[in-house]
Amino acid sequence: MAQLAEQNNTDTEGARQLIMAAIGGIPLGRPAQPQEVADLVAFLVSPRAASITGTEYVIDGGTVPVA
Repeated sequence: MAQLAEQNNTDTEGARQLIMAAIGGIPLGRPAQPQEVADLVAFLVSPRAASITGTEYVIDGGTVPVA
């Protein structure tokens, strides 16, 4: 982030906005937090998820890939 900010003559928040614009934005307005990923992992390894198989989970805040 610091390197991107320096290359674009901006601050960390400006670099964050550049990344958000490059990926088309995130509808939730922020990237996922590590704890949110950990919560999903904890659920998946728990007995409550015993019947879940062959599923892919995307934790991206609703980001839609852009070309």
